[in-house]
Parts: sequence; structure tokens; C-alpha cells
Amino acid sequence: MTGEIWRDPRVGVEARVDALVAELTREEKVAQLGGYWADQRTGGEIIAPMQDVFSEGRAPFERVVRHGIGQLTRVFGTAPVSARDGMTRIRDAQQHLLDAMRVAIPAIVHEECLTGFTTLGATVYPTALAWGATFDPELVGEMARAIGRDMSAVGVHQGLSPVLDVVTDYRWGRVEETMGEDPYVVATLASAYVEGLQNSGVIATLKHFAGHASSRGGRNHAPVAMGERELRDLVLPPFEMAVRLAGARSVMNSYTETDRVPAAADRWLLTDLLRGEWGFDGTVVSDYWAVAFLKSKHGLAGTMPEAGRLALHAGLDVELPDISAFLVLDDEDPDPERTAADIDTALRRVLRQKIQLGLLDQDWKPAEPVEHDLDSPANRDIARRMAEKSIVLLDNPAALLPLAPATSRIAVIGPCAADPSALMGAYSFPVHVLPRHPGLGPGVPAMSLPDALRASFPGAGVAVQSGCPLQDPGTAEDLARAVDAATHADVAIVVVGDHAGMFGKGTSGEGSDAASLDLPGDQGDLVDAILATGTPVVLVVLSGRPYALGRFVGRGAAVLQAFMPGVEGAGALARILAGEVNPSGHLPVQVPRSSAALPHTYLAPPLGQDGDRISNLSIAPAFPFGHGLSYTTFEIVELAVDHAEIATDGTVTATVTIANTGEREGETVVQLYSADPVAQVTRPVQQLVGYARIAIEAGQCTQVAFTLHADRFSFTGLSRRRIVEAGEVVLSAGFSVGDLARSRTVMMTGETREVVDPVLRTEAHETRSARTISAQNEE
Repeated sequence: MTGEIWRDPRVGVEARVDALVAELTREEKVAQLGGYWADQRTGGEIIAPMQDVFSEGRAPFERVVRHGIGQLTRVFGTAPVSARDGMTRIRDAQQHLLDAMRVAIPAIVHEECLTGFTTLGATVYPTALAWGATFDPELVGEMARAIGRDMSAVGVHQGLSPVLDVVTDYRWGRVEETMGEDPYVVATLASAYVEGLQNSGVIATLKHFAGHASSRGGRNHAPVAMGERELRDLVLPPFEMAVRLAGARSVMNSYTETDRVPAAADRWLLTDLLRGEWGFDGTVVSDYWAVAFLKSKHGLAGTMPEAGRLALHAGLDVELPDISAFLVLDDEDPDPERTAADIDTALRRVLRQKIQLGLLDQDWKPAEPVEHDLDSPANRDIARRMAEKSIVLLDNPAALLPLAPATSRIAVIGPCAADPSALMGAYSFPVHVLPRHPGLGPGVPAMSLPDALRASFPGAGVAVQSGCPLQDPGTAEDLARAVDAATHADVAIVVVGDHAGMFGKGTSGEGSDAASLDLPGDQGDLVDAILATGTPVVLVVLSGRPYALGRFVGRGAAVLQAFMPGVEGAGALARILAGEVNPSGHLPVQVPRSSAALPHTYLAPPLGQDGDRISNLSIAPAFPFGHGLSYTTFEIVELAVDHAEIATDGTVTATVTIANTGEREGETVVQLYSADPVAQVTRPVQQLVGYARIAIEAGQCTQVAFTLHADRFSFTGLSRRRIVEAGEVVLSAGFSVGDLARSRTVMMTGETREVVDPVLRTEAHETRSARTISAQNEE
């Protein structure tokens, strides 16, 4: 170790990086900029796009890493391995890098963690869209810390999560992976996830940078038709907050192209904006084979070496999941000096991260394999609370819910009603990998909804019928059996929606895009048939995206929305149906009334909203963004502002008084919106600027204060710079964008101000303990 100062933790990080860069050969430098994937597929569905075309993971490990390697790809997440076996593989690979290389540099180990650690036997948490429905950053952060602890304990250093894409088209298959359509909700929840994961010692990777969820037609990998203003105001804010405030240490590029420039080759995006404007100093990693796609899909490069040089110069540091384009950077290079400089720039970022992780300390060695419980009771408790807080009560007009304890005959109907895997997202291990290993079952204990109902209603008979297949045409016999079960029941719980799967193997998930927002297959006809029986119907939409429900609204007894709530989801649904849990989720997306109602975002400017005589096609939702009911009732009593006038660099505090006017304790999400009636560019009719999840006892009220800097009303102006300009801002408080009960106007005064270092977060806190409504009225 003598003279290897890069191994001495007493030496400054930059000095260690300088010394190691000077020591490495060109081949050793490039090797640090890619990954190795021991792809052990044996056939069946793929787990990454075009994996069968581009993967070189079958090459022998010793040959691929002869000069070292930057990352090990999904040791735990490619095929079923126990915690101990996965740790053994990591130990052996890392030991080879320590013993057989001229310069010993361990690899960063990365894994997926979109619904928890994607490996055999790990807790499957709700999908990210369900996180959005909780409106609970603290709980999301708690979940991320638990995920990070599990990953770190078995030798994983980097997690490919969270997804910060802001939804603009619900037909896109990966809606389930997002946290919704509002950039502030996505930003705050994603930042909480980043902080939680990284506080547990695992690097968080922001994806997909940028615009992946805004592809044309909701089609996977399609181009993005969006100008710079919309990109900056709608798509980029979550990434900016996660970088500036949460300190995210890695970013993954999007597969898409915006204004004809693929993200993997966009120097403005990956360098000028990300590093120059925001100060990001971590690593940019490629989405799998995105570098190769510059040649094979985008037509930006004629050769693989050219594709590699384009990505490297744009600011992409690490090629994943393996290394192919970066290995051949030297071939026919027209500017070898620039390429050499780009290699050193990327290398410094990679080595800096490895030093920060402790991988280059002289006493570092891979952990010895041990057993580790990846599905602990503590994990399950978090998963249960996440599931319970994410389920949204959309409608309950007859107050049928909660069901009476004496309910004795329950029919559970629907193609996925008894399938626990329908509770899980496409990137959960049971859905993502285990279909290729049917002998292992789900790999983790998960209760079905019928069994959960039997536990919550021990005296009831629970009949189960599929009614129809998920996607394929149904039979008259299946439908008749479902109708008969409903006819002889006290209540019919009709479960419709999705089963996740990759690239068309499901109705939700990566590459499983939807042609329309009508329920898949014959499920809509199934609902109609059960409604026609006259039996009270509780419609449960168990899905990865919102579906158009207009044809069913007002016809059934109640509607619940669950966005793939994970392994504890069935119990959470049953407890809500039984009244053991009071529903408190709110919609992070709208629920369309019609499948033809495009576009799908509440943040559209006036011409993108419903308007009098504008069109014969209404785009008004069945249920608006932020909507969510409870078994109690809440009221916005008052909205007050401390200043009716502020400067364009000032601050205003809006205080909302909320009352629980019902008969039981409950939680709700109070929401604060802003409207900018006159601006130099068109603005959303309403935009969320603050929210708070609060619990209030029956008959009591509380106050929440939202402190907003003027930057929270900023936008990208005509100059394409972020500005705050003088004029009216209308603040409104409510429980959804369609239920704004109180409003106050604040006048912004002074000169138009360019915002350089923005205040990105609204501070929200309860200002006093709850008190009775009568006491509030006396005041």
C-alpha cells in the first residue's frame, strides 16, 4: 500500500482522485465507466428493453473485467438468489477486483428499488403512484430508509430510484412508477425518498432525466413534444429539488428525445443545466443501453464508438448495464484529445463517489455473507401503513362504507380479485423476475383480498368469481357465474384494473402502454352486468394508472382506488371496507370521466381546460386531482394571509383553519393552490403550492400555516428565464383542485425579478393544537 495515497482516508478526496487518475492506464480508466451484468436468463420474458439484443453479460466475468469495472449490475435482481448467496457472489467478484487487478478498485453494486429492494424475499411496498396518494413525505422517507438499510446490509451501494417523471398522459405504461401529475408533490416525495435512501448509505438515482413520462401518445420511448418553458416548469422541478435540497448523488438519463435531441446526447441537459445551473456533482448513469440506442434507435451516431463519444461529451459518466460503446471510444476518433479529457472528467466523478462510499480505503473489504431478513416485521409495518394511507375513497354516496359488521354474504368479483400479485408493481421481484421461475410462487407472503375479507368479516361467506379474463374476451359462462354470485350476496365487491407486466405481458408497466383509458378487456361490461343485479356494488379499482370511470359514477354504492398497494394491500383494503381504518388517500392524478378526454393534467393553461362552447368533447374529470373522501367530513373554515401585499422577493404566510365536522377521527390532506390571472405567458388555471396531511379528532379543528416565498409563484417567462413578476396572485385552500372553498388575493409589487437560486419548498406546519369547533367559533 506504500505510496497509494488514494487508499488513505486521511488524505483529501480531491488529492486521492488526482493520484489515482494519474496512476491508471487508458484501458483502466475506461473500465471504470461501465458495468458488468451476469445475465442468467433462461428464456421467457425480458426484464429490460431490448435486453436480448444488447446484453453482453454472458461473456466471462474475468475477461470483461480484465482492466477492472465500474459497477456490478443487479446481482440480486436478475435471478432468484438468497441474501447470503447474493452476498457470496458480490464478495467473490469484489475479491477478484482486489486481487487480480494491477490497481485494485472495487465496483459499485447497483439494484432496482422502485417498490422496495427488487430481490427474492424482500418486502414489496406500494408503487410510487400510491406514495403520491399518501401525500406523506415523512412516511415515504421512513420507507426509503428501510429499503436502504436492507440494500446496504447485503453490499448494495446504489439504488435505481426514485422515478421523478411527472405524468402528462395516463396511457403511458409506467404511470405506476411515478408519483403523479403535480411537480411539487413529486418533488417533495422524491426528495424525502432520496434523503431516506442516502441516509442509509445507498446512493439514490433520479430517473428519468428528463421528460420520459411526456412521450407522444403515451407510448414508451416515444419522442417528447415540449418547449423549454413547459420542460422547466413542469418536468424539471422535481429533479431540481432532489439535487439542490436532497443532495441526490446520481441521475439516470431518459430514453426519450426532446425537440429531436436524445437525452443521452444532450449536453445542455446533462452538463449546462444539471451541473452548471443546479450544481450537481454526482454521476450520470445511462438507462440500460441508452448509449447504444444513439446508434440503433435515434440515428444520431453511425457507429458504436461515435455513440459512446457523443454520450460521454454530453456528460454521461457510466454506461449501464454493461460496457460496449465506451470500450471502443478510440476507434476512428476524430478528436482524441477531447475524448481523453471527457474520459478523465467522468472518471473523476466515478472515483470521487467510490471514495465517498469508502470503497478505496485501505481497510475496505467485501462483507462476509450472512443471512438477512429482507421482509422483517418492521418493513411490513411500514408497508401496511403506506398501503392504508394510499387507498383513496372516491365515492360513497349512500354511505354503504364502511360495511356493516353483520354483512354475511360477500361476493368478490373480477379477473384479479383473488390474485395477490395484482397488488404489486412491474418492478417488484414477484412480477419482474419470478414469472420465469414459477416453482417459487410469489417469493414473499402476500394475502389475497378474499382471504383478507374473511379475516375482517369472520362470520361472512365470501364467494369469488373472476367474471372475465383481464384482457382477452370473456365467456358467457364466466359472466353468468359472477352475476349469480352477486345476486345472492349482500354486497358485491367488484375488483377491476390491471396486472403489471413488462412489454405487453401485463396491462401496466414498462412497455405495457394503453390504447385507451377504458378498463382493459371486458371488465367494463362485467361492472355493468354486476350493477344491473341490484346488489349494492363497491367498485375497487386496483390499477397502475387511473381509468375512465364516468360510465359508472353514481350507479354503484361506493368506489375505491388503490394504486397497486403492495404485499400489505389486501389487508389494507379489507380493513378500510370494514371500517377498521378510515380512508385518507388523495388522488395524485385525475380520474378521467371519458377515455377520450385528452390531455390528462390539471395543470393545463386555460385553453387546455374545459370551457364553454370550446369543444363538444369534455375533458372534465370524474374525480379531480387531490380528491379523497373519508368516513368523516372536513371543512375549510377560514383562509387568512398575513400580508395582502408583498414585494416580488417577499414572503407571505397563508393560514388555513380546518374542522372535522363528522363523528370519527380522520386524516385529510389540506391543499393550497395559486392562480396567476394575468402573466406574460399562459399559466395553469390552478397550481398546487403547498399541502399538509393532518389528523383531526371528531368535532375539533386545527390550523396549518403555509409560508411561501415569492419564488413559489415564479415561472419561465418570455426570456426563458425563471422570473417573479408583479400582479395579482390568488391563493385558494381546499381538499382538491375541484373543491377550493376559500380564497385570498395577494398583490405582488415591484420590479420583475429573475430568480437564480430559488426557494423551492413551501414550509407547512400546524400552528396550534386542535381545539373544538365551538371554541374556534367563539374566537
